[in-house]
Amino acid sequence: MPILPYFYRSKKYSIMQKAHEIDYRIYGEEMQYVDVELDPGETAMAESGAFMMMDDGIQMQTIFGDGTQQQGGGFMNKLFSAGKRLLTGESLFMTAFTNTGQGKKRVAFASPYPGKIIALDLYELGGKVVCQKDAFLCAARGVSIGIEFQRRLGTGLFGGEGFIMQKLEGDGMAFVHAGGHVFQRVLLDGETLRIDTGCLVAYTKDVDYDIQFVGGIRNTIFGGEGLFFATLRGPGKVWIQTLPVSRLASRILAYGTVNRKEEGSLLGGLGNLLDGDGR
Repeated sequence: MPILPYFYRSKKYSIMQKAHEIDYRIYGEEMQYVDVELDPGETAMAESGAFMMMDDGIQMQTIFGDGTQQQGGGFMNKLFSAGKRLLTGESLFMTAFTNTGQGKKRVAFASPYPGKIIALDLYELGGKVVCQKDAFLCAARGVSIGIEFQRRLGTGLFGGEGFIMQKLEGDGMAFVHAGGHVFQRVLLDGETLRIDTGCLVAYTKDVDYDIQFVGGIRNTIFGGEGLFFATLRGPGKVWIQTLPVSRLASRILAYGTVNRKEEGSLLGGLGNLLDGDGR
């Protein structure tokens, strides 16, 4: 697919804006990547392993935490920032990509598995978005990546994400990744949405997140949908994925370990021996 000449531009809202303003474009369908355009001096922060390619003139630097504590503060502040990321299952380190050359430069970050990349303008979304622990991909420098504790015991135990989720705070652009197709649902004040606990990707700060028992003996034992729903009550925005990575992994594992049924083959299992797949 050819590189198109235009980019989506993050809006300039205020002279008080702290995060770097970056332009971007998302390419691909099932396996997407985001192409970020940096002006001289601008920096993009990325999760370890997300890097795909970059122009000459961009300097790559591995740092502790999310980069928000790099200017000022002591070693303990940097260590605490990195420790918060460790609690969410991420690496202690992130990688900063800074345009040290002349003119605009581009750096690209790829999704780790089939799905969609979502661009989140944190300024427009109230300065904070809570997301699943492994969703973060990259962001403009100045965006803080921290932890969000689930204070309700039931939500932490049965909500599918545990007691700790990621929170993205600031006024810049951030990019998260989720499996399958991802769509955004806008909830009105008091409106409630029930979803599978594994399908929740992210929600804005005003959404109330809780869990609800499915109910009914037949639903509980034979329904195959788990014991609990995730309930989201507005107002706010919610992002939902169709294919959680855990579901994808379990299907791949089942395919590799269980004798598969040969569709349309007269040879059946003998065909596996002939084509080399009967191991």
